[in-house]
Amino acid sequence: MAMKITQLRAYPISVPVPADKSVTLGIGRSVKRDAVLVRVDTSDGLVGWGEAHHGRCPGAIARLVDTTLRELVTGMDPMDVSGVWTRVYKMQIGSHGMGTAAALALSGLDLALWDLRCQVAGLPLYSLLGGKNRPIKAYAGGISLGWQPPGSLAQEAASYVEQGYRAVKLRVGDTVARDTARVLAVRTALGDDIDILVDANTSYTLDDVRRVLPVYDELNVGWLEEPFPAHDLALYRRASKLGRTPLAAGENHYTRYEFDPLLASESIGFAQPDLSKAGGITEALKIAAIASARRISVNPHTSATAINMATSISFLCGVDNPGYFEADLTPYNPFRDELADKFPYALDGDGCVSALEGVGIGLRIDEHFVAAHPLIEGPCYV
Repeated sequence: MAMKITQLRAYPISVPVPADKSVTLGIGRSVKRDAVLVRVDTSDGLVGWGEAHHGRCPGAIARLVDTTLRELVTGMDPMDVSGVWTRVYKMQIGSHGMGTAAALALSGLDLALWDLRCQVAGLPLYSLLGGKNRPIKAYAGGISLGWQPPGSLAQEAASYVEQGYRAVKLRVGDTVARDTARVLAVRTALGDDIDILVDANTSYTLDDVRRVLPVYDELNVGWLEEPFPAHDLALYRRASKLGRTPLAAGENHYTRYEFDPLLASESIGFAQPDLSKAGGITEALKIAAIASARRISVNPHTSATAINMATSISFLCGVDNPGYFEADLTPYNPFRDELADKFPYALDGDGCVSALEGVGIGLRIDEHFVAAHPLIEGPCYV
């Protein structure tokens, strides 16, 4: 008898961020960390784990998993990832709008199903995807390098280069003067051989971009990420013509149906799907293929936990257009450090990371940790 999905459950988890570990960026000051883990149980006794992005409302995402998605997929074959994806899309996303919450919830389910596929095959995820374990370029990112005085920002960036990173991502979207002063300070401190990326977290206006791009061009910034909200495609088109610094976007775009017009607009130079937001591995492979046809690399946005991080590296090992892995340098993230039996990545001497060895993503989830960190209501940024 074919294996079936017998149970689907979400685990919204939270940890408060100590004041001395908080980071300020374009979407506010971090006060807690949230995540939504998704567990799939099967009739054969196998258990798969995935991560859905919390969407700034983890309780709602978890509730969607525990009700609507559970009703739709219980009894289905967990190996049929395309069939499960299609059913959820037809019954929830396609027929009731391109709902962000549904895409996030489906992403966590899909990651859990790929975990199960790896267990059945006895293979690492990168191998099941048709790739091999190879070095993947990494940049120092996550909730780090935020809005702070230029001198201290340069010092923080230099500490990551000392660890071996050859690229860093700064948080901009403050004021034009403060943003450009920070980027200049970091470029001066790091020299010309380190790639500097910047992320505005959707906080720029078109006029802001017009004013900052000459400076970013002069300082050889690698990309300007998310200057505008995801739906403002017209602004992306106009901004892409204002300077040499390429735009990057994708962490708030969902499924191939939102990435296709973005990529077709020729306004971005880097695609950034989040595997815990865009529709999971099943959909991210399609997004990567669309990007590959346009000679654009995929540079996944990193979500909160070790599950997403390790999955993203394996994913990059399995596609033909890998870009950067976003290494999470957040000062305080137990979901990265304590959720699983090992750290999700290791940096080599050339600023690259590799996938963990073992079946799936090479991690084992600590269920005691999950139980000890229940949901804390309220926003994660203020």
